[in-house]
Amino acid sequence: MTPQLFTGKNIIIQGITGKNGRFHARNMLDYKTSIVAGTSPNQAISEVHGVPVFRTISDIKKRFAIDISVIFVPAPYAKAAILEAIQAQIPLIVCITEGVPVHDMLEIKQKLRLSHSVLIGPNCPGVLLPGRQLLGIIPASLAVPGDTAIVSRSGTLTYEAMSLLTQAGFGQRYIIGIGGDMVRGMSFTDCLNLFECDPDVTRIVMIGEIGGTSEITAADHIKQHISKPVYAYIAGHHAPRGVQLGHAGAILGTNELESAATKTIRLQAAGAVTATSIDKLIARVK
Repeated sequence: MTPQLFTGKNIIIQGITGKNGRFHARNMLDYKTSIVAGTSPNQAISEVHGVPVFRTISDIKKRFAIDISVIFVPAPYAKAAILEAIQAQIPLIVCITEGVPVHDMLEIKQKLRLSHSVLIGPNCPGVLLPGRQLLGIIPASLAVPGDTAIVSRSGTLTYEAMSLLTQAGFGQRYIIGIGGDMVRGMSFTDCLNLFECDPDVTRIVMIGEIGGTSEITAADHIKQHISKPVYAYIAGHHAPRGVQLGHAGAILGTNELESAATKTIRLQAAGAVTATSIDKLIARVK
């Protein structure tokens, strides 16, 4: 995975005629993101904000090469939309949709392993490259260009982190929301590798949550492979066990490795700077 994956110029929106697709397409266009087409099964609508609408990706490919797809399709149809994008060999797929069933994602993960596509999400805010590209729903007004990279499981904490960084004078090069579901595409380690290999990234901010063990895997990866400073915060230090908080992935089970305390300790041991709140973490960024 290279930085060029995120800077493709031919971008489509699957589900562009829906309420969310239409609204965020406007914001992406205003940010100068190059949206060349959208898809919708509704043939009665031929364009949205001047962007031509097609029934399928195959129809779009007759006119355009496609670098990136951003998906706003409702959850019951999200699997079909993602699989259509994978079959079309689109390099980067960003799925914003919330509520995609776990068994759908298990099938999608199998297809991804045999493909050349990279998936971000589902249930994520997408990607923002400040000053360059908006792919999803991240509020671009909170960001400024710079050399800090953010990767997060939480949408709202992503926004808070980027705002605090901006106020502190630390611009951002990448803001990537990988999503909070138990089964998802791009991982913390994928993003850490991307940031490590990009010479324009000076520091990394990582935001995790209770539930799952992806932050533990990331901590081990940081210790072995990441040379740049990592600032990490894990949300949910006071979370009750067995209670879902926010979304499907944020459930603290009986495995102690899923707790915020254990994840924080492991990240500290790996050399990351940690804190007990996002504002305290950003205050420690150098």
